[in-house]
Amino acid sequence: MSRNTHTNIGSGSRTVRTFEFGRTHVVRPRGKHQATIVWLHGLGDNGSSSSQLLESLPLANIKWICPTAPTRPVTLLGGFPCTAWFDVGELSEDGSNDWEALDASAAHIANLLSTEPADVKVGIGGFSMGAAMALYSATCYALGRYGNGNPYPINLRAIVGLSGWLPGARSLRNKIQSSHDAGRRAASLPILICHGISDDVVLYRHGEKSAQSLSSAGFRHVTFKSYDGLGHYTVPAEMDEICNWLTPKLGLEGFRP
Repeated sequence: MSRNTHTNIGSGSRTVRTFEFGRTHVVRPRGKHQATIVWLHGLGDNGSSSSQLLESLPLANIKWICPTAPTRPVTLLGGFPCTAWFDVGELSEDGSNDWEALDASAAHIANLLSTEPADVKVGIGGFSMGAAMALYSATCYALGRYGNGNPYPINLRAIVGLSGWLPGARSLRNKIQSSHDAGRRAASLPILICHGISDDVVLYRHGEKSAQSLSSAGFRHVTFKSYDGLGHYTVPAEMDEICNWLTPKLGLEGFRP
């Protein structure tokens, strides 16, 4: 486990915001190390909870890195402080976006993946706000840069988003289609989005709309799975779907259903 601090410094008269990330938990691969995935928790949760969920999956060749978001005041909660990858006023793509914190968290995630061996495939997944963060990272990869213009350094190979939404959905298509390289990268990245039809926290339509926005922007390998009766939580059938989807996408060996 480790504790990391990331500082994002504004320019001119802008206020300097410092983002201190919590503990990072790692689930080591039980077999040959073929892939590493950063898994991102939801609002108010932590990396320890994620690691406990992931260590039980039958994916012996994946190393899971489970960071903990900074503790910050959250507008949705009336300014109450809790762990959050970025500030949010509503859990949907319709809300205003905290671009500075989105970029700071995306950079922290990329940094966690930057030291992985060259022959190991890397990806990002998450639940709820963590899923939003994973999908935002996917757009940074495709565009080749963060929202602030700094270059995005990681070659992502898979994205998983459970019960989440896509920040920046409204402007994504124009940004992707204005660059040949962005379109090529978007077309090559497989994305799995899962959402419960009965989700009353991040409504099902936001997950569905996120998948549609990615597809229309040029992400050609978006898989959208819906689950009848599922609220804002995960179930074994959903985790099985992740296992079955990741195995061929990452070319994993030794999968046992």
